[in-house]
Amino acid sequence: MKGDTNEQTLLKGLANNDSKAIETIYKDNFNMIQNFILNNSGSYDEARDIFQEAMIALYEKAQLSSFTLTCQIRTYIFSICKRLWLKRLQQLGKYTNPVDGFEETVAIEEDFEEHEKRNAEFAIMDRALNSLGEPCKSLLEGYYLKKMDMIALAAEFGYTNADNAKNQKYKCLMRLKKLFFSQYNIGE
Repeated sequence: MKGDTNEQTLLKGLANNDSKAIETIYKDNFNMIQNFILNNSGSYDEARDIFQEAMIALYEKAQLSSFTLTCQIRTYIFSICKRLWLKRLQQLGKYTNPVDGFEETVAIEEDFEEHEKRNAEFAIMDRALNSLGEPCKSLLEGYYLKKMDMIALAAEFGYTNADNAKNQKYKCLMRLKKLFFSQYNIGE
């Protein structure tokens, strides 16, 4: 029971960005993932990348109040990493046969597919934002990422007042939306 309590504490700590919990999860699990990937045609950098993706997936799940971990954190992370690594090997043409024990891992296909879809959408948004051009790109980044208000944006971009900056932001947002969906529909 004490182990379960510790696992829940780590999960809550991860959800709250507690550096001690994140460090503990990393220390307890990274070597296992590194060994798995190194023993299956991978490198240290690939192990770090795969482990980081698994940590992000676990972090996103830990954020949900509806998420209940039905296994150890170690098992969950290993399952995610194993699936991610086998998928990467498949993409590189280095893996075609099923691995023994693969079906014994935690079923996370839906989570993984949702995570991959979100990553693909972020990549499309990044391409759309980069093809947007200036000053639209900087204006939208200022408003949405830097959380600047309209008065500050008007001053920085040389608009006569906050309303003009707001109108330009809207036009830029509509252009970005059009670029995003034109690329998004191509990918489907």
